[in-house]
Amino acid sequence: MIDRAVEAIRAGRPVILPTDTVYGLCTTASSAQAVEALYRLKGRPGTQPTAILAGDLDALFEAVPELRASERILRALLPGPYTLVLPNPARRFPWLNGRRTDAIGVRVPELCGDAAAVVRRRGGPLPSAAGALLAVRLLAAATDLAAGAGVVRAGAPTCELGRHDLVEQGDADR
Repeated sequence: MIDRAVEAIRAGRPVILPTDTVYGLCTTASSAQAVEALYRLKGRPGTQPTAILAGDLDALFEAVPELRASERILRALLPGPYTLVLPNPARRFPWLNGRRTDAIGVRVPELCGDAAAVVRRRGGPLPSAAGALLAVRLLAAATDLAAGAGVVRAGAPTCELGRHDLVEQGDADR
């Protein structure tokens, strides 16, 4: 299953991964077409941003080197159940950032089992559109997912649903 999920992500097909808080619908972040397909599956407008998910901080810094300017806050909060919205001065991954290309949402969840193996082997960041109910609906009518790898099963997310917090720069100072 891990090999199929990694291959699907590399090919720009959708995969559902359990994270520490929710099930995420993921694909490759490096392809605008793959992200557009993910948005269509989720029914999300292209003007709404989607966070990138990385397996660890080193992978995140490799994908978005400018985030090293926020390293202190990143190391204090991640890995963990947070989506951080940080400056994106190089305007990386513009197809993920909606109307606000000067900012980027990032996640480094606490992953375990097969989900951790998929993210580690994939290497680069993944856009992740969260939603457990969406994942269940997609599994029930999985025409696009059937062409991909399906679902990486690692049990339920390890934290309560709804614990996913959005933190913007400056919140840690309050």
